[in-house]
Amino acid sequence: MQLYKNHTLELYNSLSGKKETFTPIHEGNIGMYVCGPTVYSNVHLGNVRTFMSFDMIFRYLQHLGYKVRYVRNITDAGHLTDDGNVENDRFVKQSRLEKLEPMEVVQKYTVDFHKVLDTFNFLPPTIEPTATGHILEQIELTQKLIDKGFAYESNGSVYFDVLEYNKRGMNYGELSNRNIEELFAQTRDLDGQNEKKNPQDFALWKNASPAHIMRWNSPWGEGFPGWHLECTAMSTKYLGETFDIHGGGMDLKFPHHECEVAQGKACNGHSPVNYWLHANMLTMNGQRMSKSTGNYILPMELINGDNNFFEKAFHPNVVRFCFMQAHYRSVLDISNEAMVASEKGLQRLMEALEVAKLLTPNNSSTLDISAWKKSCYDAMNDDFNTPILIANLFEGIRFINLVNDKKETLTAEDIATLTETISTFIFEILGIKDEKATSNNSEKLEGVVKMLIGMRNEARANKNFALSDQIRDELLALNIQLKDGKDGTSFIL
Repeated sequence: MQLYKNHTLELYNSLSGKKETFTPIHEGNIGMYVCGPTVYSNVHLGNVRTFMSFDMIFRYLQHLGYKVRYVRNITDAGHLTDDGNVENDRFVKQSRLEKLEPMEVVQKYTVDFHKVLDTFNFLPPTIEPTATGHILEQIELTQKLIDKGFAYESNGSVYFDVLEYNKRGMNYGELSNRNIEELFAQTRDLDGQNEKKNPQDFALWKNASPAHIMRWNSPWGEGFPGWHLECTAMSTKYLGETFDIHGGGMDLKFPHHECEVAQGKACNGHSPVNYWLHANMLTMNGQRMSKSTGNYILPMELINGDNNFFEKAFHPNVVRFCFMQAHYRSVLDISNEAMVASEKGLQRLMEALEVAKLLTPNNSSTLDISAWKKSCYDAMNDDFNTPILIANLFEGIRFINLVNDKKETLTAEDIATLTETISTFIFEILGIKDEKATSNNSEKLEGVVKMLIGMRNEARANKNFALSDQIRDELLALNIQLKDGKDGTSFIL
């Protein structure tokens, strides 16, 4: 259903610093790239907030009927804390700390990342490429920048020439609104800067020292790609030289996304992205979350209650509902009080949906459900304003209670529209997992399996072992294992 034809979507574009009417490059299709995790440690709660914001955006765009190609990368190589010291490679440092091979570190924390996102009911991206899987593309991109005069080789490393970029009429700093002269004045003297022509030049490819574990062959010697290069290489490969939306955390605007803009323009002569969206940070108890200060909690610790900040464990739905009550561009502060309030609010929504099933329809409506439904879409069309949407959903609850108390009336059609709209926005768009539906589906599945066990028992009694084995094997192919015992046949889902 192509709802987007009846909706005008306004997005806040970080590049222009204002809201703009969204127009995709190709009607009905959207290319969206979001910078994914650097998998050298457990994903932290601030990352979850960022990825959850773009999961909500992905969900709403799909709801409007767009075909979305959502690319979210995995950084599994080349993430330096600065360009000067290759010993600051986070994968190498963590590999030594845990006494593991670098790719063991990658696998361990990639699994953790997916487990956490599954817990919070994320939709998977359309494509999830890795940096190590696209070394060839990054080498080719580096060579192209050298050939065009935007990059230079120095001692086996390759750097992007920021001054040359600006000399050709382009503006390094346009996304983050930074002045290049000020950037040069503020640059610290880092080890290895003598390899660079200019202090703000950034690495496209780094020469690997003899002790560096992760290394690949290149025209400039053995080394590894720069952090900024991977996203340009992968977004271009899967979404084209110019695509619709690029997202990420506010902390990536400079230098990471600034470098992406420069690489894309230098390579292809035009801006790589039409709309830049940035999610804001997460704080806890009014302070920035940081391991060094102890004001820090992992996602699973919030869910299982194993922490010193919250009075109890909170269901993933409650955490998600709490996060959705702040606009994605606003700072979100979580606290015990905020989580308890979110738990009560979500419970009110769930209870109201149950009450709605028992409403008695009338021949006429005294409430304007069409106008209310439009207000829900208006909120989301205004740069995905989930706090206003949730306020409108609670207004819908008020309608349900008024009708239930016989103070207002609704037709059967309006009752259906009201409940369907609330359910759609809660479960489909905000991404709250419908636990009741999951439970009902589980009960139905168990019923079907028991029926098949009965058929299998009958086949065995009739010595039709071929059918009996077929039922067992086909259930096993669906990861449903049958176990025959003295008390009958049981199963494991």
